[in-house]
Amino acid sequence: MARRPEKAETTAATPWPAPRLNPRLLGHADAEAALLAASTSGKLPHAWLIGGPRGIGKATLAHRFARFLLAGDPGGGLFGGPTSLVTDLAAPLVHRVATGGHADLRTIERSLNREGRLQKEIVVNAVRDLGRFMHHTPAEGGWRIAIIDAADEMNDEAANAVLKILEEPPARALLLLVAHAPGRLLPTIRSRCRRLNLHPLPEETVVALIGDYLPDVAAEDRIALARLADGSIGRALELAWAGGLKLYRGMVELIAGLPRLDVAAAHAFAEQVGRRGEEGDSDFRTVAFLLDWWLASLIRHGATGAAGAPLVARDAGVRERLLAAAGLDHWIQVWEKIADRFASADAKNMDRKQVVLGSFLALQAVTR
Repeated sequence: MARRPEKAETTAATPWPAPRLNPRLLGHADAEAALLAASTSGKLPHAWLIGGPRGIGKATLAHRFARFLLAGDPGGGLFGGPTSLVTDLAAPLVHRVATGGHADLRTIERSLNREGRLQKEIVVNAVRDLGRFMHHTPAEGGWRIAIIDAADEMNDEAANAVLKILEEPPARALLLLVAHAPGRLLPTIRSRCRRLNLHPLPEETVVALIGDYLPDVAAEDRIALARLADGSIGRALELAWAGGLKLYRGMVELIAGLPRLDVAAAHAFAEQVGRRGEEGDSDFRTVAFLLDWWLASLIRHGATGAAGAPLVARDAGVRERLLAAAGLDHWIQVWEKIADRFASADAKNMDRKQVVLGSFLALQAVTR
């Protein structure tokens, strides 16, 4: 088992490393090989679109490739060429790349707004001078590299600014676009990039990584988190850090009682989840994901008959009983209704407690 990361390798808030500092990438050997082959061929495409579900290692791969190109050791192959994208984070030049101190690397992400909250989009101001940066001569004689994480979070103005760069790509410049949903990008952006699709990680890989980064999580909880995360180590770690399994157990306890809803318990649960502030925001987002995941699994069970193993004790038999109480079309309708309610809660300044409580009442109504 790998050691727990040292503080210097982690973010300030979590015990696992941010993508730019992460030396480990599991499950994507083919993608790494494709990037290595392209870089050693002498015909490296000027832009790559790295797609796949959130939290599976796309940004980690992009930063790994950037470190390799800007500070990699070219030795080690049969004919003197590189054999992997691995670089030594302890080496001064590599460390400078990883920590954002290299003049030829630009990383673009969503920024914080005036209230200190993460913006919902990457706005045009974030990419306004990207074209100038990409067209400059590399300051250290190698490449100019920009990573956009995630490109499908750009608004229309930002996307059009990036498109202009792709239409006239400068020499010795590389654009790495990370995208959770590549289909949301402009077709003209997608057509100008080399596609590299990453896939969800095997369950055993996610379980092992949870154990590495969060060794205090019980073995059975690691399995439950991995299944909730659907192959995303990032999501599994976020769920663990946010107390996701405790919230899941509370949520399932209420669902398991349907059609009789424990109203007092539902009010208490909604009161906890509906709070404002950093902790309340986390609980609300986590329950939004968990309820969506549970309803999606219910509908998948009804459509395919694939039950799957219960994640917690109260999960056992609940889906079968609820599917017998109402048809699949009714469950699809309530799933869409609840998803829309959570998605629009903050935009419409809705009472979060009422959003959560109303969702359980909507589930109750279907089963009556």
